[in-house]
Amino acid sequence: MRGKGGRLILIEVGVVVAIALILISIVPVVLSGFRLNLLGRFLSLAIVALGIDLIWGYTGLLSLGHGIFFGLGGYAIAMHLKLQVPPGELPDFMGLYGVTELPWFWIPFYSFPFAVIAVVMVPAILAGLLGYLVFRNRIRGVYFSILTQAATIVFFNFFNGQQGLFNGTNGLIDFTTLFGATVSDTNTQFVFYSLTILFLAATYALCRWLTSGRFGRLLIAIRDDESRVRFSGYDPTDFKVLVFAVSGAIAGIAGALYTLQSSSVSPRAMDIAFSIEMVIWVAVGGRATLIGAILGALLVNYARAFLSEQFAEIWLFFQGALFLIVVTVLPDGVVGWFRTSGIQLFKRRQQIATYPSLEENSEVQHERQNLRN
Repeated sequence: MRGKGGRLILIEVGVVVAIALILISIVPVVLSGFRLNLLGRFLSLAIVALGIDLIWGYTGLLSLGHGIFFGLGGYAIAMHLKLQVPPGELPDFMGLYGVTELPWFWIPFYSFPFAVIAVVMVPAILAGLLGYLVFRNRIRGVYFSILTQAATIVFFNFFNGQQGLFNGTNGLIDFTTLFGATVSDTNTQFVFYSLTILFLAATYALCRWLTSGRFGRLLIAIRDDESRVRFSGYDPTDFKVLVFAVSGAIAGIAGALYTLQSSSVSPRAMDIAFSIEMVIWVAVGGRATLIGAILGALLVNYARAFLSEQFAEIWLFFQGALFLIVVTVLPDGVVGWFRTSGIQLFKRRQQIATYPSLEENSEVQHERQNLRN
């Protein structure tokens, strides 16, 4: 069994590496610059979908506030990019609101390593702290979802109202350089696109590792019957806090990669609607499948992009209809349907022995001859 499991892991690794190489080497030749940038953004959204699947699909924690962590990761890298100005100058938007001195918490973001650490740690620490306060009081289910949604409102209104600190509703835009390279340059964007693919593969590997073995079975047990897990001697609080913090860090990385490729970040990333969309991606692809989260994010976002181009005024109705169809017809998502029903379409049906074949059986004929005699 171990040998078979090892072979399956090697096959899975080989498939992931092959897909990554195709996306990096072949796809850029086929797609235009605009379409490639669009694909890079959607792949970064697939990263946050993996984080949602980790906590919702495997642990049963339906978060409606992951836009917070996504936005914080975007703001962390954007603050470093906005500080790429001559010494002594402030980011351009601050002068519009009468800010004459750089706020103290902006100063560490001059350092790129600090900004990278903040992309991961700020969302992780916030998610861990929020999770600890919630889970230690045994708040779960719909109440947990409501609390995460309420937290989204708080952060959205805070960043939306801080014109002098974060440019308010406009957000941080117009990035110029990073390590001396122009952010909007085609080659620079290709580097961001390639990094997104590598981080997506690494995130998939991390989630695959966390959901395998004893730890993965424990997460599923918490999802299915948390009280029984507690009676078995485990404290679900620690595990849920850890998984929620990891999921928040994943969302922060996704937000940073999305910001680099879209050249902007705004409070809209922390909007309730966007956090709900993340859940829709996972539901469409299939909960507790990982690969379904990636496919769902790509499918829904590409469908939205296509429909918004072709049917600019009514594309939202198509998006709503898509979600309703998945919920009612494919409750386990696309991947879940393929595993349970769709794969049967590709299997060859076994031939069932018919009655005439029994007539030709020599043993049946012998028994009948004995009965007659």
